[in-house]
Amino acid sequence: MALTKQKKAELLSGFEKITKDSGSIVFVHAKGMTVADTMKMRDALASADSGFKVVKKSLLKRALTAAGITGDMPVMDGEMAVAYSKDLIAPAREVWNFVKKFEGKLAMVGGVFEGRFMDKAEITAIATIPATPVLRGMFVNVINSPIQGLVLALNAIAEKKTS
Repeated sequence: MALTKQKKAELLSGFEKITKDSGSIVFVHAKGMTVADTMKMRDALASADSGFKVVKKSLLKRALTAAGITGDMPVMDGEMAVAYSKDLIAPAREVWNFVKKFEGKLAMVGGVFEGRFMDKAEITAIATIPATPVLRGMFVNVINSPIQGLVLALNAIAEKKTS
């Protein structure tokens, strides 16, 4: 069914709002997913303060061009959707979790990160960045490692002198 000009204008203004308000956008190719699986993904994205919307590619391209996004736009074939959020990493991470679960039915095509287009490899790299608590734990471990080594060395010296 063809969209009316009024409906296209409404969709375009919605996409323009998404591109202006979002820190990052992930382009998702979804084909063959059930409605229940799609709803699970929408719920997971919503719990991460992200949105998910099926898009008309031509209107999305117009909205991205109007927003002044720089770089080469990834090739978008087939049925497309976008996951978006003000958080830079949340949409990519949540979509990546579902890409692993529904391999073959869902794929990340690319995205927009901090105002420029990213290809599939770049957006996947962003998606695999550990969560903030994990990064903090890794940082503490890096700081603790030399201290722990010093303590073990001093303990070995102390045991050697007492024996």
